[in-house]
Amino acid sequence: MSLEGVTELFRPLTVRSMTIPNRFAMAPMTRQASPGGVPGPDVAAYYGRRAAGGVGLIITEGVRLPDPTAGFPASVPTLAGDEALAGWRRVTDTVHGHGAVIAAQLWHQGAERGTADGVEPVSPSGVDGTGQPKGRALTVDELPGVAAQFALAARNAQEAGFDAVEIHGAHGYLLDAFLWEKTNLRTDEYGGSLAARTRFPAEVVAAVRAAVGPDFPIVYRFSQWKAADYDATVAADPTELQELLGPLLDAGVDVFHPSTRRHYAPAFPDADPVLSLAGWTKKVTGAPVIAVGSVGLDTAFRDEGPRTEIAPAPADQVVAQFEAGEFDVVAIGRALLADPAWVNRLRDDTLDGFNGYQPESALSTLH
Repeated sequence: MSLEGVTELFRPLTVRSMTIPNRFAMAPMTRQASPGGVPGPDVAAYYGRRAAGGVGLIITEGVRLPDPTAGFPASVPTLAGDEALAGWRRVTDTVHGHGAVIAAQLWHQGAERGTADGVEPVSPSGVDGTGQPKGRALTVDELPGVAAQFALAARNAQEAGFDAVEIHGAHGYLLDAFLWEKTNLRTDEYGGSLAARTRFPAEVVAAVRAAVGPDFPIVYRFSQWKAADYDATVAADPTELQELLGPLLDAGVDVFHPSTRRHYAPAFPDADPVLSLAGWTKKVTGAPVIAVGSVGLDTAFRDEGPRTEIAPAPADQVVAQFEAGEFDVVAIGRALLADPAWVNRLRDDTLDGFNGYQPESALSTLH
């Protein structure tokens, strides 16, 4: 492993008004640990441990929009109401106290939400990730209201002390369902071509940008894979990837966060050069990119097997990809659940002491 490469990973990165002290992020992981949507002192302590352990950028678990259709269960946090904002202020103060910065991930689950509470899900076409009917399709007249909810949540995040927001547009959730042709069956201006399918996600980004102003960073998370289909493809090649991401960039995205199950896997094996999805995203947009996917572990996210099988892997591939310019920040998920000090251990060359598993690992699910 290149010692120079490791050193470079500990240099800061500035994006608009936010300076990340190093190139490591905590990946967003749902916990369902905020009763009534309000994050308590335990949530602040949870994120504080990772900030103290060396993570430069914390990306929160998905924070549901206030509309009942946006998320389930109620223990998923929200950014609505004085009590919730006060809870998040405690979180942001704790993270800042350890020298890190923090982004709130804004989340609308779409057709992927549970229905045990009796609330009917909404989505582009009233189908889930398997193509089966579920809930109902959003009307054109409803779309501006959804975009306004994202914008309000982003503005509330600013007021609660967050340094950035991440818009969740991956894994089959609402915005991703607009992008994927198998879940977007619309025949109006929001369906059909890739450009049309990108229209509503871009409108959401534009609404958020208008709400937070020109200096507040916006991160956009997207994926090829879906919870119902690991082999899903939204963009079949680099040209389509550029067509997908260009409107989002123009609408106000500063950083892209392409979610993959393996950070090192080639995105388009037949394309030249051979790059990860993070690498191709950076190449076609020129924007800063966050890489993610089984970083520091020897098993891919959601491989079959017990949750306790969290085994360490060398960080050589991460360093090699960074040196090759494929990404600007690397996000870590399960490894940080097992060992909150993973980043400091990498810096100090003590990853041989990686714990592998702690009970807290069972509390979170990557999304």
